Amino acid sequence: MLDGYRRMTAAQKLARVDALTRASRQLALARIRAEHPAASPHELALRLAALRFDRSTMIRVFGWDSREHGA
Repeated sequence: MLDGYRRMTAAQKLARVDALTRASRQLALARIRAEHPAASPHELALRLAALRFDRSTMIRVFGWDSREHGA
């Protein structure tokens, strides 16, 4: 596997990282939807962002506190 990565161009490596990032996002969204089936698309986006950003950033930037919403 390592030899395969070494043979990849920078563009191929970037495409692989992009694909893996998209896949992990889809898995996270699936889990969020399962845990919060009535969530709106906006709430889903906030909950997804809360997985990446700390609480103070979520409050400052989005006005959304994960502790208040059970994230």
